[in-house]
Amino acid sequence: MAEGERQAPPDSSEETPPATQSFIIPKKEIHTVPDMGKWKRSQAYADYIGFILTLNEGVKGKKLTFEYKVSEAIEKLVALLNTLDRWIDETPPMDQPSRFGNKAFRTWYARLDQEAENLVATVVPTHLAAAVPEVAVYLKESVGNSTRIDYGTGHEAAFAAFLCCLCKIGVLRVDDQIAIVFKVFNRYLEVMRKLQKTYRMEPAGSQGVWGLDDFQFLPFIWGSSQLIDHPYLEPRHFVDEKAVNENHKDYMFLECILFITEMKTGPFAEHSNQLWNISAVPTWSKVNQGLIRMYKAECLEKFPVIQHFKFGSLLPIRPVSLC
Repeated sequence: MAEGERQAPPDSSEETPPATQSFIIPKKEIHTVPDMGKWKRSQAYADYIGFILTLNEGVKGKKLTFEYKVSEAIEKLVALLNTLDRWIDETPPMDQPSRFGNKAFRTWYARLDQEAENLVATVVPTHLAAAVPEVAVYLKESVGNSTRIDYGTGHEAAFAAFLCCLCKIGVLRVDDQIAIVFKVFNRYLEVMRKLQKTYRMEPAGSQGVWGLDDFQFLPFIWGSSQLIDHPYLEPRHFVDEKAVNENHKDYMFLECILFITEMKTGPFAEHSNQLWNISAVPTWSKVNQGLIRMYKAECLEKFPVIQHFKFGSLLPIRPVSLC
């Protein structure tokens, strides 16, 4: 963790908002490049990065098959994601030229747009019902853009923000940390991969061969944390097909590599140059630290990504309070 950075826990009882808290519909606040300063100084940025880093620490050295507590809230979130998955089956791709994103995604998205608040209400207890419209915005933002039929790290960040908001209102607790990553976020990844494949979604703002991955970033951070101090798997092993095939069910990072090799053809060093370079880093700890720096620089500090981020009462644009 960078020096001087505050690591907020995903949740503690004092973070549960009072019944009098007024929730608001999140909206865009970053309209020009100079506005990025407001974002980096904001309470939202501090809370978001604190959440990411707390989860990074929580999964350190643990396999996906590690035994962890699964609360009712976690089960309800998985059920929500299972619903989104089922809707993909109920919305088959349209017959159209294959090069472009399939327009059936817009039908699927319209259903989410209409049902998002009802879905979130299944997770949020009735005494916090006032928070539902605010939290639901982040769910709708997390699945891709229905106009461009694309998906990228900004959408992924919206899902992390959705989970962060659920922590801030007390739906998710400190002891849910491992399940947030291994059960909920992992299920989210499965649904997003199915969306990407079914509707041939374009990468949003892809940097092509120089990007880490066309669609995701967070599972590489948390996945590299899982592998810290592994007895025999080193960063050089993730470009070894046999090592990936034998271990991908235990490690999120290797599952990402498997998905990339299924979706892309040709030598790994050519289609995923950044990842190829990372395989030369000597330890998973150094990979993890480097990826956190890269995530801040390439995602959280890039205007094309953050211009779409929305701010409300739970993730506010106001400057971070130093008290």
